Amino acid sequence: MTSATILGGIAGTVLTADEAAFFREADPWGFILFGRNVESPDQLRRLTDDLRKAVGRDALITVDQEGGRVQRLRAPHWRDWPAPLSQANAGPRAMWLRYHLIGQELRAVGIDSNCAPTLDVAQDATHPFLRDRCLGTDPARIAQLGRAAAQGMLDAGVLPVVKHMPGHGRAQADSHHDLPVVDADAADLSALDFAPFRALADLPLGMTAHIRFTALDDRPATASAAVIDAIRRDIGFDGLLMTDDITMNALPGSHADRARASVQAGCDVVLHCNGDIAQMRPVVEAAGAMGPDALHRADAALALRHPPQAADQVALLAEWQDLTRAIA
Repeated sequence: MTSATILGGIAGTVLTADEAAFFREADPWGFILFGRNVESPDQLRRLTDDLRKAVGRDALITVDQEGGRVQRLRAPHWRDWPAPLSQANAGPRAMWLRYHLIGQELRAVGIDSNCAPTLDVAQDATHPFLRDRCLGTDPARIAQLGRAAAQGMLDAGVLPVVKHMPGHGRAQADSHHDLPVVDADAADLSALDFAPFRALADLPLGMTAHIRFTALDDRPATASAAVIDAIRRDIGFDGLLMTDDITMNALPGSHADRARASVQAGCDVVLHCNGDIAQMRPVVEAAGAMGPDALHRADAALALRHPPQAADQVALLAEWQDLTRAIA
């Protein structure tokens, strides 16, 4: 059976019978977890096992574990990581170590993808909800650090999701609540905002931005064929492209309307994060089954999902601490 064009969430720390039955029928391509789903390592391992059993395959399970404010697995069971921007000056090796260690933590509980790194270019006007999640203000440096972060996760057996395509740094509104509008011209967007994504266009998974770029289209990027075309052609990204969470308030219409518009614009997978299966049912219907191009990209991404490299985590952590101590 062809998977549904959706990554779904659940409500709590255990998979309920109703949720399991829904996912068994809907067969989402994968799942996303949040803080509400996380209690302890043993609980999380059971949950990830149960999610995969519900769909009868080794489905991808992702999470937002950037560090700083956006971190779903936290102390006392997991390390609390500083915000990415605060670590940028420590260099690529420190960034590899940081995300390799994060990846090891995730794989240990059955999570094999992480919605990171954030490749958005931080600017003076970048909204506070995003700014310290970025890796800097220089596109070339962001690309260098982003590559190190992505490779650290891949070496830990975790697939990175680069975000937010084609660039969220100019946004002065929080897309969880409002639709940001960016008026920069197309040439400036291509030269600055798109540049880090272009440098990492070979990576397997990407996430859209809920932003309206007036130079490209009147519709939000997630639902804009013109912007998706820019991601595919200008940036050159041919990996699996998922939406940012369609339950965020930046997008107009019902959740089903948002899902339908995103798929029609060219997104491969719809991200539905609030864990409400009653709201997810019409989204699954509207999004439909994954088409051949999406399935090809999905298979190519999953083919890069390898067992984690053997690593001395104590030694790697000590090295990361040494490299970052000077900037603390």
